Amino acid sequence: MKDYPHPLISAIPIIVLIGLLITVISLFGSDSLTGGSQVALLLGTAVCVTISMTVYHISWHTFEKQIIKTIGNVSITLVILLAVGMVSGSWMISGVVPTLIYYGVQIMSPQFFLVSACIICALVSVLSGSSWTTIATIGVALLGISHALGISEAWAAGAIISGAYFGDKMSPLSDTTILASSATGVELFTHIRYMVYTTVPSFAIALIIFFISGLGNDGSSSLEVSHYTEGLSRTFNISLWTLLVPVLTALLIARRMSSLIVLFLSAMVAGIVALVLQPHILCQIAGTEGINAASLIRGLALTFYGATNIETGEASLNELISTGGMAGMLNTIWLIICAMCFGAVMVASGMIQSITRVIISFVHSRLSLVASTVFTGLFFNISTGDQFISIVLTGDMYKETYQKKGYELRLLSRTCEDAATVTSVLIPWNTCGMTQSTILGVATLTYLPYCFFNLISPLMAIFMAAIGWKIRKVTPNTASD
Repeated sequence: MKDYPHPLISAIPIIVLIGLLITVISLFGSDSLTGGSQVALLLGTAVCVTISMTVYHISWHTFEKQIIKTIGNVSITLVILLAVGMVSGSWMISGVVPTLIYYGVQIMSPQFFLVSACIICALVSVLSGSSWTTIATIGVALLGISHALGISEAWAAGAIISGAYFGDKMSPLSDTTILASSATGVELFTHIRYMVYTTVPSFAIALIIFFISGLGNDGSSSLEVSHYTEGLSRTFNISLWTLLVPVLTALLIARRMSSLIVLFLSAMVAGIVALVLQPHILCQIAGTEGINAASLIRGLALTFYGATNIETGEASLNELISTGGMAGMLNTIWLIICAMCFGAVMVASGMIQSITRVIISFVHSRLSLVASTVFTGLFFNISTGDQFISIVLTGDMYKETYQKKGYELRLLSRTCEDAATVTSVLIPWNTCGMTQSTILGVATLTYLPYCFFNLISPLMAIFMAAIGWKIRKVTPNTASD
């Protein structure tokens, strides 16, 4: 068996990183993701490498190989982020999001907005298999509606994320769902059916909380809503034709195309709609007065890759419809790369494995087994900064333990999702937390207390382990439910 660093030594880089991140957040506040957190992650990486090379004589080549492998594994995620930036800009400037907001504020009731937003995002995410795609499209529009209705952006973001991650977790198209089942050797639909016992109760409790909370929300006055509708209609060509873009996107999702292809095609179609329906907006972005081919092309290119600021006559509305394009994702991409470097060196040094072995040593019962799996998934989300690494490492670390203790591996695959998948969005420096806070424009720690589904799911996994419902030991004649 490989000799790993002592657990106390292994904890040093994590303690240093947490201390640095706390310092950065206290000094820079909401600007901590624009550089300070990245520096903290690289310093934490340096501490891990220094200890490993000087004390345990691990070669730099070992770290280099793991960094290349880890960043390579998330490279498609980085490209998806750029595509999300294109969708964000093109859906806004083409009038898709403004049209959804325009009609949404007149149709949706403030009292039932939170529960409706949660259910809508859940349905879209089940169909798309991607929480990222859901939040980047319909989630952004719903957040805009919440602003117009006078609903707290923290509550709205919590409802959107709760619904999106429920759908992501239960969809057979989801990469995390497929990864959790494959990493533990469980058939995909067996894994999904078994998740029902923890996921549906968690989602039901979240919906009840959103429903009760929404009943006390009077929302904005009709005058405030009219400011939004008038500002939007004065600035954009509000047309139901713009909704062809989300309809086409839904059709692409239904054909089970990859998220990257769906996002790219959606952005291209939205760009065509912008050329047809919003040429005056494109020329404004280009900084020209007359409408001509050069101005339209320049405006469209800026929409895809740059920041856009449109004057509507309403300051709050100006902020709402501003976008960052692909450039707006660069801080997030930079942060993801730095987080991957830290996670990679922690794995290459064996420090992650060392800490996990200590956790496993405390496993003596069904409850402690599931609880330690939940804790490990959360720990990996914090220490490696990526849900995919968390799912794989948690599955690898516990697979043998579950088998030795006679438990079905579907219990492990379900617990990996209950812990690693849903809590990733709650960690500010995790790829999911960084991405969703960037897309929605709401800080991770701001929406965290309101992501009830994501908070309840790990606790539900532990509760179900405590009562033992639908958890049984493996026998030769055991059949899956």
